[in-house]
Amino acid sequence: MKKKACKKCKIFVTGNKCPLCEGDQFSDNWQGRIFILDANKSEIAKQIKIDVKGEYAIKVRGEMK
Repeated sequence: MKKKACKKCKIFVTGNKCPLCEGDQFSDNWQGRIFILDANKSEIAKQIKIDVKGEYAIKVRGEMK
């Protein structure tokens, strides 16, 4: 099963609602992955404005699902 990413916050989602932004628009057309383990200590997380640990897509595009 292909992973789907939230179009708004780019976190990977398994259900029908995003756990972060509570959105319901997803795409299975994404590129690259980044794992944030500790958002408070990660310089990369600060630069891309992520404040919750998790697995994120770097680029999300395509049709919404």
